[in-house]
Amino acid sequence: MGKQRGKAQGRGFAFRRKQKIERQYRKFLKKGRRADSQQGDQFTETYPDHLKHLYLAEEEMLKKRRRAPDDSVLSEEKMNKAVESVVTEGNFKKKTANQKAKEEYEKIKAERARKKEEAEKRRQQREEAQRLYKQKKMEAYKVLSKKTKRGQPNLNLQVEFLLQKIQQNT
Repeated sequence: MGKQRGKAQGRGFAFRRKQKIERQYRKFLKKGRRADSQQGDQFTETYPDHLKHLYLAEEEMLKKRRRAPDDSVLSEEKMNKAVESVVTEGNFKKKTANQKAKEEYEKIKAERARKKEEAEKRRQQREEAQRLYKQKKMEAYKVLSKKTKRGQPNLNLQVEFLLQKIQQNT
């Protein structure tokens, strides 16, 4: 059997870190409360007479907000959500080297695929152009190589072919 340390199972470094953050947050809240109460006490006597009623009203509103019942369970849940959101935001901002390498690989792969497709298109276009060129040449050869019954070149067909060629060019 493995060594057992004095900790309950499932309470590793993440749990301790969470507790530490919770303690820091509570400490921060306590400091904020102390600072607010000290500020209120400092300036209560030095309000100008013509604005004193405004300052007093504002102070009462702040006291009411502080007295509002906060369920400790709800505040803990809010704090946990805040901690989780900070952690998840960090994950979205920073990418690991492996993630960067994967993205780079995907980019290169996509670029290669695009180049391959373009090369295939160019090859097909070239083959089609060659096929059309050969077809035209073959037709011209057939027309120009026709012979009469006596084996003489058929000049009538040759002249018609040249006439068509001239008409197409103009």
